[in-house]
Amino acid sequence: MKKYSKILLTAVIIISLFGTLMIYSSSYVWAEYKFNDPYKYLKSQSIFLILGYIVMFIVSKFPYQNYKKLSNIIFFICLGMLALVLIPGIGTVRNGSRSWFGIGGLGVQPSEFTKLGLIIFTSKYLENNNKDLKDIKKGVLPILGVLFLVFALIMLEPDFGTGIVIVMTIIVLLFVSGVKMNFFIKLGVLGLLGVVVLVIIAPYRMERIISFINPWSDPLGSGFQIIQSLYAIGPGGLLGLGFGNSVQKHFYLPEPQTDFIFSIISEEFGFLGVIIVATLFITIIYSGFKIAMNCEDKFGKYLAFGITFGLAFQTMLNLMVVVGLIPVTGVTLPFLSYGGSSLLISLTSMGILLNISNYHN
Repeated sequence: MKKYSKILLTAVIIISLFGTLMIYSSSYVWAEYKFNDPYKYLKSQSIFLILGYIVMFIVSKFPYQNYKKLSNIIFFICLGMLALVLIPGIGTVRNGSRSWFGIGGLGVQPSEFTKLGLIIFTSKYLENNNKDLKDIKKGVLPILGVLFLVFALIMLEPDFGTGIVIVMTIIVLLFVSGVKMNFFIKLGVLGLLGVVVLVIIAPYRMERIISFINPWSDPLGSGFQIIQSLYAIGPGGLLGLGFGNSVQKHFYLPEPQTDFIFSIISEEFGFLGVIIVATLFITIIYSGFKIAMNCEDKFGKYLAFGITFGLAFQTMLNLMVVVGLIPVTGVTLPFLSYGGSSLLISLTSMGILLNISNYHN
C-alpha cells in the first residue's frame, strides 16, 4: 500500500469508528425515550459501518478505470432512484422531505448515491469532451443540463443542502477541467438569482436566513437549533465535559446525532477534541487532493478531485452551520453524523480514492 493510501485509510478508520461512538453518546437519551432502546441508532449505524468497510475494501481492489464503462448505468440508476423516491407510497417522508426509501427499519437516501454517481459520470464526460470545453454550447451546456435535471429532482424532495453540495462539486470540476473564468462569473450571477427564487418560494428557507442573522428573533422556533448548538459548544472548554456527559443532548438540541453532532463532540471533548477531528478531516482531504494531483489520466484525476472536493465542501458547510456562520442547510457531517447512506457512500468513495492511489502513486 502506497504512502497516501496508508495515511488516508488510517484517518478514515479512526474518524468513522469515533463517529459511531459519538452517535451512541449523542443519541442514547433520545433513543431510550422514543424507542425504549438506547442502542437503537448505534446498532443501525454499526450495520452500515461494517457494510461500508466491506464495500470500501472491495472497491479499493476494483480498477477505477472500469467506472468509465459503468458510468452511464450508474448515473441512470441514480436518476431512476431520485424519480422513484418522489412517488407517494414508495418514497418515505422524514422531517418534511420525501427523500428516503424505507427498507425494514433502515432508510436509504438516493441523493447520497447520486453525489458519487454524478461525479463518476461527469469525470468521464470531461475526459471524453476535454477539447470541446472551450465551446460553452457544445462542451459545457450538455453537462449543465444533466446537473440541472439532478438538482431539480433533489429540490422536489426537497433537499437543498445535498443539492448545493452536488452543484458546487460539478461546477468546481468544470473549473479545474479548463472552462473559462468569465463563464463562472455569469453562472454565479444566475445561481445567486436562483437561490433568491428558491428562498422566495419556500418560506421556511427565509425563516432559516432570519434565524441565522439573529437566532434570538425566534429563540423557540427557527433560531432554536443554532442557539442550542452554541450552548453545547460553549461549555466544552479545553478538554470538554467527558464522553457521554453532554447536557444539550438531554432534549435541548433536537436530534443531536445528525446535523449537529459536532456540537456534542465540542461539548464532550472540548477544544482538544475539535482539533483532533479537524486534523483527521484535513488529513483525509489533503491525501485526496494529493492522490488527484499524482494521477496520470484525466478520468482518475477528475474522479479523485470531485470526491475529495465534495467531501471537503460538505464538511465545511456542516461546520459553518453548527457555529452559526450560515443558515441551517440540513447537510450531515461525513463519517460522524448518523446516516447509513451517507456513511456507506463516504466509505465507498474512500475505496475509490485508495484504488486510484495504488495505481498511480
